[in-house]
Amino acid sequence: MHDMTAANLRSAFGGESQAHMRYKLWGEAAEKEGFPNIARLFRAISFAEQVHASNHFTELSKEGGAYLVASMAEFGLGATSENLVRAIEGETYEMDEMYPAYLETAGFQAQKGAVHSFYYALSAEKAHAAMFKRAKEAADAGKDLELGAVQICDVCGFTLEGDIPDKCPICGVNKERFKTFAEQKSRIYRQIISCQGRRNV
Repeated sequence: MHDMTAANLRSAFGGESQAHMRYKLWGEAAEKEGFPNIARLFRAISFAEQVHASNHFTELSKEGGAYLVASMAEFGLGATSENLVRAIEGETYEMDEMYPAYLETAGFQAQKGAVHSFYYALSAEKAHAAMFKRAKEAADAGKDLELGAVQICDVCGFTLEGDIPDKCPICGVNKERFKTFAEQKSRIYRQIISCQGRRNV
């Protein structure tokens, strides 16, 4: 593999790995702050970032060795609205600057696997930025996000809200490869159903 594409894959792996953990932590914070759907969105997108990191790492499977990896990363653990600002900034950077440049380099160097890996990630980051913007609008209004089921393709990280398509529009795999982050019923609803179940026994 060409050195520049390999370096870009390592950087992207580092950035996606950090995003994966950062979103998990911000999701926990959103849950504590009383925003369960925003927390679920963070968890879903955390999984998508894990898929991207895994794809980048797999492309580097023949490039063994120890490397110091420089990656753009957002830091800070504040209120959910603040965390969403950082999430939007990170996704926008990847969407507008990082992945277009990495994709162009990989294509120029004829590194087909890296092209796929970068393209998959770039396609998903656009959806992530839009969903985080909606979440911030809700959080700024003191409300939780209205959010249906979030679907993540476990091959390319494609992300959407709603029903699973028959095939992933990005990588083409069947719908069985999607992981669903479904809306949970409220605690009161679950208690009512639980009580009704006990009475029917």
